[in-house]
Amino acid sequence: MKALVYTQPRELQLHEVDAPALSDGEVILDIEAVGICGSDMHAWAGHDPRRKPGLILGHEFVGKVVSSAAPSVLEGTRWTGNPLITCGVCDYCVQGRNNLCGDRTMVGMTRAGAYAEQMSIPASSLVAIPQDMSARAAALTEPAATAWHAINLSMRVLTRPIHECRVLVIGGGVIGILAALLFKRLGVSQLVVTETNALRRKTLRDAVGCEVIDPLNDTLPQGFDHVFDAVGAKATRVQSMEAISPGGVIMHVGLQDWASEIDMRKLTLAEVSLLGTYTYTMADLRATVAALSRGELGDLAWVEERSLAEGPQAFLCLAGGVSSAPKILLRP
Repeated sequence: MKALVYTQPRELQLHEVDAPALSDGEVILDIEAVGICGSDMHAWAGHDPRRKPGLILGHEFVGKVVSSAAPSVLEGTRWTGNPLITCGVCDYCVQGRNNLCGDRTMVGMTRAGAYAEQMSIPASSLVAIPQDMSARAAALTEPAATAWHAINLSMRVLTRPIHECRVLVIGGGVIGILAALLFKRLGVSQLVVTETNALRRKTLRDAVGCEVIDPLNDTLPQGFDHVFDAVGAKATRVQSMEAISPGGVIMHVGLQDWASEIDMRKLTLAEVSLLGTYTYTMADLRATVAALSRGELGDLAWVEERSLAEGPQAFLCLAGGVSSAPKILLRP
């Protein structure tokens, strides 16, 4: 089968590789569509030591079962999935917080991912979708669930309902735009998104219908009840602390930089809540499928689709900031 293989930093090559073997309790999927994630970009750039050259990346997928070694999964059915493969028995897993499982592995990191014509995955990681759900919508389940999970955590801490809050989203990549769409769905009318890429700013205005500003050249507003940092850089952490109101909540989602100073004096004296989040639970994935399948996040016209063979160029376009699309899907 054909697969995009990460061969060295900033290089993907289309190779002919062996098709995945079927193991007990697993299925093999014909991949219909797979998204390019920011973590895939991070690995491609050589910044993730966990993802080593020779690996097939890709973990935002939808596919059809062609072989099944799990009695509950029928051949010919379509699924998306949770790329986190967890133990199922630890305290976190039995609490429904499987994203925190200490024994987790991951599709596209510790095993071959979905930048290929076929991929294997445990049946326990599959997430059901309506069989007529579009591949475009289904392949957005994973990133949308990341935003969904983070917003749900934020709402547990906010002192007022989210629709009453003034909300700032930092970063207009796929997590940022999906978060903005979810905030709009939840009734947020005072919504601002910051994005440095002029092409994406236009996409955000068209898709979300909110105020979008350039943080490099525009004055960043302040007085927000909730800040959603989808970038996670040193500069955006500073922006978050400057923009947040006393008693507000900052949700830290992105991981562009791993360390920086935080204004702990303001955090303390202003009673600011700073939260971190990691991925999603199975419940988040199922809820996201339901919302996407009902069209609650819009027509998704801002998603770009390319062939698997165009994958190397798609990575270069995203890295160079020359694509207006916050998300590019590859179609094997």
